[in-house]
Amino acid sequence: MGSGDSIWAVIPAAGRGTRFGGEVPKQYLDIAGQPLVAHALDALLSHPRIGGAVVALAADDERWPGWTSLHGKPVLRCAGGGERADSVLAALRALPAEVTGDSLVLVHDAARPNLRGDDIDRLVAAAQAHADGAVLAAPVRDTLKRADDRLRIAATEPRDGLWRALTPQAFRRAALTAALESARGAGVVVTDEAMAMERVGAKPLLVEGREDNLKVTTPADLALARYLLSQ
Repeated sequence: MGSGDSIWAVIPAAGRGTRFGGEVPKQYLDIAGQPLVAHALDALLSHPRIGGAVVALAADDERWPGWTSLHGKPVLRCAGGGERADSVLAALRALPAEVTGDSLVLVHDAARPNLRGDDIDRLVAAAQAHADGAVLAAPVRDTLKRADDRLRIAATEPRDGLWRALTPQAFRRAALTAALESARGAGVVVTDEAMAMERVGAKPLLVEGREDNLKVTTPADLALARYLLSQ
């Protein structure tokens, strides 16, 4: 894969964000006058290596601002699905023909607004050098407790070798499409793209990313994201 190949980003944003509560889907919560998904897109498309993005939206999404380009790069939309993997698969199929089967595709959460360019640099370099792709991740630093059914501590779990998966996650278009189709065919709900790749025997590389590349899932996360983006 040459350095000039087109690298596109895919953002699954068809979810209702129900865990957050409220009427507004999580990806449209406001930070500094822009919805979360706008910050995610901005971080990706401001990077010189990213050529465009496909956003997978709910079929009845009326909040999408209708962007067709950002930073002079194309932004396409497609209809997502009920599960994250369905939306990623739909977006992979909606990529333009210039994104070949061997081209890298970055999958990024709509609710991660604080992605930095140097993380993208290191992720892309690692994924280009590693056939099975790569994911941004952070080592687990907290002590882990396993709970019993009454929320009492049942055990302390060793954290050696444990990482938290972040996004973007970078894989070749054809390989990721096949892995997601395989999981769907087997009735397996994958919670991230790396899990789909692991199912078919791939061993993606872990690339240590910034701890402040947080995913907004609670009101406290939203407050923290607003603070980080104001800095």
